[in-house]
Amino acid sequence: VQAGSLRGLASLEASELVHLGGLGPARAAQVAAALELARRFTEEEVLHKETLAGSEEAYRFLKPRLRDLPHEVFAVIFLSQKHGVLAYRELFKGSISSSTVHPREVVKAALRENAAAVILAHNHPSGHVAPSPDDLRLTEQLKTVLSQIDVRVLDHLIVGGNGYFSFSREGLLHG
Repeated sequence: VQAGSLRGLASLEASELVHLGGLGPARAAQVAAALELARRFTEEEVLHKETLAGSEEAYRFLKPRLRDLPHEVFAVIFLSQKHGVLAYRELFKGSISSSTVHPREVVKAALRENAAAVILAHNHPSGHVAPSPDDLRLTEQLKTVLSQIDVRVLDHLIVGGNGYFSFSREGLLHG
């Protein structure tokens, strides 16, 4: 097993780290723990900010959590009225190419978090970040459903490879 980079190393399980030259089970567990702490530090940095301003900042938060996963994950960042981060939840997990999202579960989570706004996010394990027709449909559906309970959809980010796609930045969240 070759990591090749820190990003590659971070995507390995502790059991895979053992196969790297010179790492025993205890050292591999320490490396995995250090990488997890780094990921949590990045998340905590955003969660303790007063506000989450813009798609770039949301991407910096989402990148270590979603970019290198081998399956699709649909997540939501729940925000207060002034766009302060209330919570981050991974609501749905799927296969290599799809995840089934149930709008009622997104609504329930938004109500549970008392959110005034949300940033939707999911990853594309293929690395390509262009939205599919299903992504466009889902975004419109969630925007409509959430508006019924006075929750604004500020953005929907697709994370993959070395970048992201922002529905807001591309003008796809009109109205």
